[in-house]
Amino acid sequence: MDLQGNGWVLTGINIAFQLFINKIYSKMNPNKALWEKGDFTKIADSMRDSSTALVAQLGITKGMKVLDLGCGDGDTAIPEAKLGAEVLGVDIASNLVAAAKVRAKAEGLTNIKFQEGDATNLQELADRSFDLTVSIFGAMFAPKPMDVAKEMVRVTRPGGKIVMGNWIPGDPTLVAQILRISSAYTPPPPEGFISPMLWGVESHVIERFGNAGVAKEDISFLKDTFTFENSATPAEFVDTFRKYYGPTMNAFEAAEKNGKAADLQRELEDLFEKENKSGNSKTTSIPATFLRVTVNRR
Repeated sequence: MDLQGNGWVLTGINIAFQLFINKIYSKMNPNKALWEKGDFTKIADSMRDSSTALVAQLGITKGMKVLDLGCGDGDTAIPEAKLGAEVLGVDIASNLVAAAKVRAKAEGLTNIKFQEGDATNLQELADRSFDLTVSIFGAMFAPKPMDVAKEMVRVTRPGGKIVMGNWIPGDPTLVAQILRISSAYTPPPPEGFISPMLWGVESHVIERFGNAGVAKEDISFLKDTFTFENSATPAEFVDTFRKYYGPTMNAFEAAEKNGKAADLQRELEDLFEKENKSGNSKTTSIPATFLRVTVNRR
């Protein structure tokens, strides 16, 4: 085949090669594989209003340099850019990075970029690069939490801030209960596994940032609420989680092997029905409590 002058052929080869590399890397990196499974944008669609409301409280000003870590499809990164910040969104899932770029382009935003990256090792980012590092339900799911804390501190400039939103273990509201119910149907985690939910425990947060050189006095906590809004019924919303949310997809795959998928479906539907505050059985509005962590970088 004559490739000379056929840039489109070379481009196709490059894309195919990159897809092959992504597939191999996903097999080596379970966290990447988890979040590239399904389509988290279907869940993120129900989180847009709460994401925007949260970003409005972060004190973002025009020209501020913001890192949004574990950005997904830009749920908080895009509102940050709309406030005038220079935003870099980083996520381990290539499909979510691609979706974020599409959303940003549709919004006409030129002050935001997205790229793949691992919260445990942000080697491509320079020290003290950002005025604000934000991670809402993102970096908490990365392995090696000590490394995650160190990296967030490293890339944030002195005088800047780190803000995390983390789900709380044992909390009676939606997300903690989804993960609790799902875990009962899945095999036990591998030896050495550290639950991401420990990011919702104040003592663990203090320990992790303390190991990165942050004093306890520079860490503050606030319990806050995120509301999932969906035009579907609670049972239909459960189906969205079943089809598109990696952890729930894994739980159903395991439950099906054991003949318990109907039990899992019923438990989740009962949970969603109970937590629904929409006042209308045909739509869903479910609040979920999370721990908002603010770190002052000295």
